[in-house]
Amino acid sequence: MDNFKSKKIIGAVLCVALALASVLVVAKPMTSLETHSETIASLDAKKETVMELTAASTAASAAITLIPGDVATPIADKVADLSGWFLIVLCAIFLEKYLVIIAGYASWYLLIPVGLLLLASWFVMQKGGTRAMVRQIATKLIVLGFAIALVIPASVKASAIIEETYATSIQQTIDSATQATQDIEDAAQRENKKGLNIISNITQGVSGAMEEMKMVVNRFMEAIAVMVVTSCIVPVVVLLFFVWVVKAIIGVKIPGPKPKGLMPRALPQDIE
Repeated sequence: MDNFKSKKIIGAVLCVALALASVLVVAKPMTSLETHSETIASLDAKKETVMELTAASTAASAAITLIPGDVATPIADKVADLSGWFLIVLCAIFLEKYLVIIAGYASWYLLIPVGLLLLASWFVMQKGGTRAMVRQIATKLIVLGFAIALVIPASVKASAIIEETYATSIQQTIDSATQATQDIEDAAQRENKKGLNIISNITQGVSGAMEEMKMVVNRFMEAIAVMVVTSCIVPVVVLLFFVWVVKAIIGVKIPGPKPKGLMPRALPQDIE
């Protein structure tokens, strides 16, 4: 009996020591920028790509407006509308960047230590329903803390794998947009210097660039799709995966109706 009590005390002391270690030892390095430098660098690189795409689409939209008349207005409007999607992606990137540190604070300073302290109290509590509930809550908090600490780096890593596949295509989109914009501006400037039949000459001079710009718009759409998937959809999928893992580990049971076949039957002596 004394041996059993000693084990309970040792378990409680160990949980308290781990909680203090989480706050005093582990939390500081796990929430520092140096620890997450690779993740932050990946997000910064993605942010620069989005900024380049935004600048390229804005310049292309402005260049198209140099063409007189309403010939290129639909394309210019379509290119201008892309900025809204780039803004959504940019907000998602900034959110991930801040959550890298915030999630670390929530995990190592709050969830994991509180879970360990509850587990320590479970060791010294008397048997009963409250003791079982304390253990269940403690387990949930500890597992949830580890999941939150890992979800953002895991989502960024998964996004980086997809982005590496399309990195060349996105860079080609930026280069094509820049070249098409320059061609339209050069053609408009060249025809303006002639001063004769400006509207007709500009339209004819930039027709080739306009065809190229249509292809650029399609590439912009592809780049947006990749950015939305890697910055918005992949983090949500990774989060859902971690939620599923957490439920599998802590054994959360989803309530539902009991099958009638499992209901206990009345014994013959109970039927009068």
